[in-house]
Amino acid sequence: MNKINKKELNKENILDHGVTLLMEQGYHGTGLQEILDAAKVPKGSFYNYFGSKENFGAEVIRHYIDPFITQLANHLQSTETDALGAIHCYFNVLIAALEQNQFNGGCLLGNLMGEIGDTSNICQESLQSAVSRYRDLLESGLAKAQQQGTIRSDKSARDMADLLMNTWQGALLRTKIEKSSMPVKQCCQDLLGDYFKP
Repeated sequence: MNKINKKELNKENILDHGVTLLMEQGYHGTGLQEILDAAKVPKGSFYNYFGSKENFGAEVIRHYIDPFITQLANHLQSTETDALGAIHCYFNVLIAALEQNQFNGGCLLGNLMGEIGDTSNICQESLQSAVSRYRDLLESGLAKAQQQGTIRSDKSARDMADLLMNTWQGALLRTKIEKSSMPVKQCCQDLLGDYFKP
């Protein structure tokens, strides 16, 4: 049991460092040795866990998106607010984190979509899976908001979830270059506070 736990902890440690390094330097800008040094693991251990840098990249993507999905799910399951309010609250938390980090990094998914989204099949599949899981959860929240009458029902929840994700990703890129939260705030206000309203 302890060996399994230690193995999982080691893997988590490598993935945590992977998220940090890929956010700071990108996939191509991060060497395998940097990952090994940061996580303090030998090369053999890395290959036992992941087999290749490409497989590692795919696992980092899954590791990165999981906390966001959990956080959004927790907001949507809260009984203290309606679904639209929960989505608003979730994005406000993300915006506050961006401001606290002085707009560095942005979103690892968006960064990797631009860098390796069309050059690595393994990472592309992992990115598609992450985006689908995230979009599906947003869609369920927006569908619930439709049932509660707080957003329009003449558009499908799926289409609105796609629009919100696409607009958010574009706004994140502008946030990075402008060092301002205004693009992401505008995204939320224009969609959640206006266009999605009945």
